[in-house]
Amino acid sequence: MTKEDKNLFIAAVILGLGLLGAVDGIVFHQLLQWHHMVLNPNIKLEIITDGLFTAAFSALLIWGGVKIFQDARQNKLGHSWMVFSSGIFIGGGVFNIVEGIIDHHTLQVHRVRPAAENPLLYDLVFLAIGVLLVIIGFLIKRRYQSG
Repeated sequence: MTKEDKNLFIAAVILGLGLLGAVDGIVFHQLLQWHHMVLNPNIKLEIITDGLFTAAFSALLIWGGVKIFQDARQNKLGHSWMVFSSGIFIGGGVFNIVEGIIDHHTLQVHRVRPAAENPLLYDLVFLAIGVLLVIIGFLIKRRYQSG
């Protein structure tokens, strides 16, 4: 992989992290209202922590976009869709895995769907989707590198 492709891959991983954070925040926190970042009887605390979460994934999206812009201006940016998509998949999968392990299992600040009959099932599916995204990303990356 060239230096330009590595720059594109890194930017895509950052964007993938932010993108899956956005999907999580928009779908699970806002649209479905399954949980907040921190489940607590104090709704103000729940809204504040959701806001901090939104700020964090928004910062990742901005960082990824700025990295692409800066690398492109210096002619140090690859242009392969396979490299880009592999980074998006890997970044998104890493988001799910890290968020799932840390927030759902280690810190137990929330579950994917705490009111479900079997909340652990939702947490495990969330992790499995993360693993699947990482595998897809590495398969795309491997195909690009071998082709």
